[in-house]
Amino acid sequence: MTTAEQLKQVFNDNFVAYFRSHAAHVNIVGRNFASDHKLLQKVYEDLQDQIDRLGELLRTIQEYMPCDINDVILDSELPTTPIEGDSIELISAVFDDVEQLKGCYEELMAVAEAEGHEEIANYAQDRILALAKHSWMLRATLE
Repeated sequence: MTTAEQLKQVFNDNFVAYFRSHAAHVNIVGRNFASDHKLLQKVYEDLQDQIDRLGELLRTIQEYMPCDINDVILDSELPTTPIEGDSIELISAVFDDVEQLKGCYEELMAVAEAEGHEEIANYAQDRILALAKHSWMLRATLE
């Protein structure tokens, strides 16, 4: 896979992870609502911020951001099934999405380094660290 192809994959997966984490944030209920709501807000806001950043990175290598929502959803490797359930199920689903997205960024880092796109590899490395922090907080909440 090329840097451009992997960057588009990251875009698709990030977009789906953003939507699912935002839905979990809005729909979560339970005794720990306030803290769970805030935790999920941190995740979805971070993922939302990446939509523009990923699109701009694609433009720096003369590619276009995916522009067909159906393709974004269909080409995502993350689940696109409804994100539903109690707080444990919602947080677990977001955790799984974040972990899978982290792996996608790891692939981006490797291919970008191999193709000499150091700026994209550095961005991917920063995102891996940010997603690892989200994973830690979600995991700690579940334990």
